[in-house]
Parts: sequence; C-alpha cells; structure tokens
Amino acid sequence: MDDFAPVFAIMAIFIGLPWVIMHYITKWKTAATITTDDEVLLEELYNLAKRLDERMDTVERLVASDNPDFKPARIQHDRDIDNQPLRELDRLLAEKKGPRP
Repeated sequence: MDDFAPVFAIMAIFIGLPWVIMHYITKWKTAATITTDDEVLLEELYNLAKRLDERMDTVERLVASDNPDFKPARIQHDRDIDNQPLRELDRLLAEKKGPRP
C-alpha cells in the first residue's frame, strides 16, 4: 500500500491538477461568450424596444394634440439626432446577418 502513495501523488500532480485547471479554464471561457440563443433574445428585445418607442411617440403625439400644454419628458418624435443610435444598431445587425438573398 505504501508503494502506491508516491505514484498516486505524482499522477495527481502531473495529470489530475492540469486536468482540473484546464477544465475550469474551458468553463470560464465558454461562460464569457454569447450563445446563439442569447443573440436571438437580444434581437427580439431590440425589436420590442423599437416598437415600444414608436408606440410612445404615437401616444405623446395624440396627447399633445389634445392638450396644448403637454410637454413630453422624452425625446421628440423622429428627430435625426435621436434616431442615430438606432440606425447604427440596425446597421450593425444587418452587417452581422450578412447580405440577404
């Protein structure tokens, strides 16, 4: 039994320890990446946010037309400077998807 202790210790140091280290390095790297499901979810959330923004613009225009004293706290409807970040995101999404056939 005492003959196996040094062999076991050497195997643990040179085989077991590197295996554990490599295992957790791999887990760490895969946890830091965005999966395809995450990308799909982000795109759905982005589209939902765009639709909600358009709805808020519509609601604010309707309220402003009914009440001349209404001052919207949000950004104004369809100003180029306000829509520039959305256009940039649309462009990046289009580049990621590639050309459409």
